[in-house]
Parts: sequence; structure tokens; C-alpha cells
Amino acid sequence: MEQRELARILRNWRDERDSAALYAALASIETNPQLRRVFRRLAESEREHSAYWEERLRAQGQTVPKFRPSLRTRLTTQLARQFGVAFVVPSITTRELADHARYSTQEDASAAGLPKAERGHAAVMRRIATYAGGADALAVAEAHGAGSLGNNLRAAVLGANDGLTSNWCLMMGVAGGGMPTSAIILTGIAGLFAGACSMALGEWLSVTNAQEMARSQMDTDVKELHATANWKREQLALIYEAKGMTEEEAQRAADRVVAQNPEAIETLIGEERMIAVAGFGNNPTSAAAYSFSLFALGAAVPLLPFFFATSWHAIAAASILSLLALVAIGLLTSFFNGRTPLFSALRQVGIGAAAAALTYGVGRLVRAAIG
Repeated sequence: MEQRELARILRNWRDERDSAALYAALASIETNPQLRRVFRRLAESEREHSAYWEERLRAQGQTVPKFRPSLRTRLTTQLARQFGVAFVVPSITTRELADHARYSTQEDASAAGLPKAERGHAAVMRRIATYAGGADALAVAEAHGAGSLGNNLRAAVLGANDGLTSNWCLMMGVAGGGMPTSAIILTGIAGLFAGACSMALGEWLSVTNAQEMARSQMDTDVKELHATANWKREQLALIYEAKGMTEEEAQRAADRVVAQNPEAIETLIGEERMIAVAGFGNNPTSAAAYSFSLFALGAAVPLLPFFFATSWHAIAAASILSLLALVAIGLLTSFFNGRTPLFSALRQVGIGAAAAALTYGVGRLVRAAIG
């Protein structure tokens, strides 16, 4: 077996084992008996998927390695213990959709029906986020007008990253041009407020447009759903269980969908549309406010040292603080992008450092050209 093929199968096996371990952990944390049962069934489904990849490894004479939960799985579990299951639902939904997209490009995974299964798991998690009445963290969030938890978290992380990177680069460019500390501070403050306003407006428009586009897809969704009547009963049943039905009621509802009952099909289309817009949330104003606040917070990181130091000391301190903040942001983004925490952190640091070095160099060149 080629090394690349072996690495692909091993990654799929580890991802499925990670998902099984995570759902099993959520089942032990959740206090709602009905949701505990749903999580246990999801864990069982993921173990079945991992068994498929184990068979692929053994068929090639490979030894199945000892499993150890990934850092992201352990962090997600700890977050669920501290803040409740509802807090981690958006990241798990994104993770399942990422698995769906990856499996869709793999012939053996598609033949085994894994892409549809992962999309079904994402639908279940989204339904849990909406209807999990027994999830205390979600009830508190909704009571304070924060039902769009996943969207707010995503907007917060992106806003902080954009504020930090853009303002750091802007200030490094001015510093490279030989401007005095007062000019660098003025530039940083202007960049903070201008960028925060722009980010908030962009986020508001993005969420609003996403909602409008999702609503316009109703007819397309109807046709697609009628063309895929073989959608797995167990995935549909899990969705209905997560909404609060008993197991028997959920099975009957799933049977009606498979039989293409018009009313049940309309209900499922609603589930699918929610998955389509899950990454965009449903509260444009809340997303805009989060974006503004977190952009400003990120932009303040490279700015602060210039209030307490000058010259190279301020530049060095701003760079160190910015790099540390990029590491933290990279770790947070791993909960939304399907990548490992280490990869996400290194990517954030690499791109941010390269951009800051480039703008500093441009400032030096401009200074030399006009000096």
C-alpha cells in the first residue's frame, strides 16, 4: 500500500474513533436521558465507521495502531463539561460537515455510504442545538438572546483574527517607514475603529445574504429531496428523537419521510436548510456586534506596547504579543475548520508573521524611496 493511501485510511480511522469517543463522552455528560440515548447511538455509528477502515487496514496487512483521543477531542470534551453540551454543538456540526465533504471525494467512503451518514450526524447535532430543552447551557443562552451560539463564536474568532493581523501589519508598515511612536499610535487607533466598523458591516451583510439565499433554495431542496428517497432511516429517526420524540415516534416519522409523505418532506427540507445556513447563524445584529467587539480587541494587542515603550522595544513587544495571540486564535479556529489544533496554530502564526514582515519591508522601501 502506498504511503499516501495508508495515511488517508489511518486518518479516516482516527477521525472516526475520535468522533466515537467524543459522542460517548457527551453521552456521559448530558443529563437529558433522551439526548444521552441519541449520543450513544451516534457513538455506535461512528464505531461502525471506524471498523470499516480497520478492515481496510487489515486487508492490506497493516496493524491497527493503539487509539489515543486527539487534542481537539479532549479539549472539546472539557469544554462540554465546563459549559454544557450545547456550547460545543456548533464545532461538532462543522466537524461532521467537514467529514462529509472529505468523504465525498473518496470512492471507497462513498461506496460505503459514509458521506450521507456524516451529513446525517450534522443534521442531528443541529437539531439538538435547536430543540435540546434539557440542555441547561442552551436554555441559558437562549434566555439571554444568544441562541445563535455557533454563529457568534465564529464571528468572534474571525473578528479577533482580522483585527490582530490587519492592525499589526498596518502598524509594522508605518514603523518600517520610520514614523515616530505618536504616528504609529494614531495609525493603530484609526485602523482599529475603521476595521471594526467595516468588519461589523461585512458580517451583518454576510449573515443577511446567507439567510435570503437559503430561503430562495426551497424549490431546489424539494427536487433534490424527492430524488434521494433512500436517505437513511436511522439518520432521520435520530433527528426526530433530538427534537423530543420517543424512539417509536421517531421511527414512524422517518418511515413517512422515506415514503415521501409531502408533509414530512417539507419538515425535512427545513432541517436541511438549517444545516445549509448553520455556519452563518440567524442573528445578523448579534454577529455584527461580536465582530466589532472582537476585531477591536484583536487590533488592540499590537497597539498596547506603543503606549509604554518606544522604538525597537515597542516593535519587539508588539510582535511577541501578536504571535502569542495568533497561536491562541489558531487553537480556537481548529474547533471550526476541521483541522488539528497544532496545524491551525502554526498556520495562523506563519501567515501572520509573513504578512507583518512583508509590510514592514514595504515601509522600509518606501522610506528609502522618498527619503
